[in-house]
Amino acid sequence: MRAGRIHALLFLAAALALLGCTAIAASAGDYPETRKSDQIDDFHGTQVADPYRWLEVVDAPEVVAWVEAQNALLRAYVEPLESRPYIVKRLRELYNYPKNGVPTKRGDWVFFYRKDGLQNQYVLYKQKGLRGEPQVLLDPNELSREGRLAVDAKGITRDGSMYAYGLQEDGSDWETIYVKEVATGETLEDELERARFTEISWRADNSGFYYSRYAEGEEHFQKLYFHRIGEPQSADQLVYERPEDRNLGVSGAVSDDGRYLIVHVWKGTASENEIFVKRLDQEGAEFEALFAGFTNAYEFIEAVGDRLYFVTDKKAPRRRVVSVDMADPKRRLVEIVPQHASDVLDQTALANGQLALAYMHNAHHTLRMYSLDGELMHDVPLPTLGALSRTGGLRGSPRGSELFVSFSSFLFPSQSYLYDFDAGKLELYQKTHTNFDPDAYVARQVFYESRDGTMVPMFLVHRRGVTLDGDNPVLLYGYGGFNISMMPRFSTTWVFWLEQGGILAMPNLRGGGEFGEEWHRAGMLEKKQNVFDDFIGAAEWLIANGYTSAERLSIEGGSNGGLLTAVCSIQRPDLYGAVLVRVPVTDMLRYQHFTIGSYWTPEYGDPANEEHFDFLYAYSPLHTPQKGAHYPAMLITTADTDTRVEPAHAKKFAAVMQECNASDKPIFLRVETRAGHGAGKSTAKWVEERADLFAFVMDRLGMEVVPATGAVVETSAP
Repeated sequence: MRAGRIHALLFLAAALALLGCTAIAASAGDYPETRKSDQIDDFHGTQVADPYRWLEVVDAPEVVAWVEAQNALLRAYVEPLESRPYIVKRLRELYNYPKNGVPTKRGDWVFFYRKDGLQNQYVLYKQKGLRGEPQVLLDPNELSREGRLAVDAKGITRDGSMYAYGLQEDGSDWETIYVKEVATGETLEDELERARFTEISWRADNSGFYYSRYAEGEEHFQKLYFHRIGEPQSADQLVYERPEDRNLGVSGAVSDDGRYLIVHVWKGTASENEIFVKRLDQEGAEFEALFAGFTNAYEFIEAVGDRLYFVTDKKAPRRRVVSVDMADPKRRLVEIVPQHASDVLDQTALANGQLALAYMHNAHHTLRMYSLDGELMHDVPLPTLGALSRTGGLRGSPRGSELFVSFSSFLFPSQSYLYDFDAGKLELYQKTHTNFDPDAYVARQVFYESRDGTMVPMFLVHRRGVTLDGDNPVLLYGYGGFNISMMPRFSTTWVFWLEQGGILAMPNLRGGGEFGEEWHRAGMLEKKQNVFDDFIGAAEWLIANGYTSAERLSIEGGSNGGLLTAVCSIQRPDLYGAVLVRVPVTDMLRYQHFTIGSYWTPEYGDPANEEHFDFLYAYSPLHTPQKGAHYPAMLITTADTDTRVEPAHAKKFAAVMQECNASDKPIFLRVETRAGHGAGKSTAKWVEERADLFAFVMDRLGMEVVPATGAVVETSAP
């Protein structure tokens, strides 16, 4: 039940520096006029100017005009670039392959999402049995030809007869929940609004489901409700709330046998949470606090009889499996699978009476099967160095004999496998192909030393036989936060970069979860500077070892990763030829006042706390640029309907950087319309945005287009 935690997944960005190109570089005189106000805030006796506060009002005519001028400036730069038409063409070609989601079996039905070629959004399919003929159950592309609607929350009845789903519009986190009858495809009259970051979990009798929503006008007070099919939303039953702390989130999951309701209570992005349990098969049963106090993290796996299985980091920063016997009045915690000596337990599933446990070993996955009593049965060989899908790469149910595994790596796309319990091995279930040749490239892992001596792993992907002459264009991608792990994954964005002779470098920075909670905590709050040092250390290592030079090195990150690249470009502007800052968090003194920013205080800190203010102010990208400093070329992106990271972060940061930068390297802002933080973005919008980013990067790094020569090839893992 990991969806109960909001991990503000925050993705990618792009920027460049002009090297003999045909486009006209932006000088200080070319930037749109940006008014400065005399806004001053007092933080614990420190006077902090915020002259661009007015840019926070997204629909103010002055702001709209300023954004239009910024977009026009970027368009005048990228549109004349000779590379851009080819980039659009090749990205469409690379993306034009069948993409499958992880299958789920319920009753006689198998469900999965698939995007055929250049479809804007994923389509939900149903099929009878494991080998049945797929049929469309829900196609969001038919509901919005522009690709503005995407499916997010999902919930299926145990017998597979009904499917509840949430639709998001224009990339917003807000969604409206609907219900389909699977056999007929009929959409029922049920329509539930004000849902966000919700689970959908059905009762065993199919009478309705549990979901989380907010009251009209509320941003942070989430409550758990039960919706009975056929009744209006106004009749929904309030099941659980915590009015004493309106920043808490709640989600509910019904055990597979229908006997227990497990309520997960979380504090923003903090790892620690609480678990409450209620018997659904006992009239008048009350909620019982199973794990209270926000002292550790607990993740519900499933129930088998009276035994509830959980993953926890209690006395185990790399996580372990435990159980609680609900027939035991003392509710004693029993260890089932102890913490591994070095690897981190990352994903779990219970199927066919066995526990499937996926571990992170040096930031890539291994898979092991255990009995319900914790006996290691055997390891399951995975196809190559890679990772399970980030969102539910293991799918199974206690009553089923099927275990689906979704796996990919840098050089082959996600494919679905079916685990054969008798043979103890994976069998390919859904195959795909792409139109590039993975055999021309190699992926490997190195370790480098960060500023304080910590050894940090980094993945490198490049053409075979690359020459280490210091002249290769490199894209250094990072995130470093919220316990989110950067693992091998397939991206057509990165494939394009590799085809152009570029090297992809992805370090596993502190702040992530690659080595457990200790690694995460080493990059949060007052230790956030470790993340920036790790990233800067990666850049220095790449240059020192002949992979690239500062002029040929670009860096990219989105959201929390946008914060990363923004900070590093300010702290070490000499290291990069291009900086990509996508949907970034930049105002570390006001971030908690926007959208869901208050959820992030456990990770970043609270500026209202004087000690926290000191370390936040020390690196805040909005407050640390120096007037007259020479900064690298930069492209900052945001979207006008981003409900996760407020667009004002990017706008204010662009204004500050344009004001302070004394180099001849341009600072651009790109504001997407009718799009959100990234999830649910249509294929068409994705291609256009990425074409701008790559055209900019390639121009700044002096790269010539390398036409693709490969044909469509099968890309099953070796």
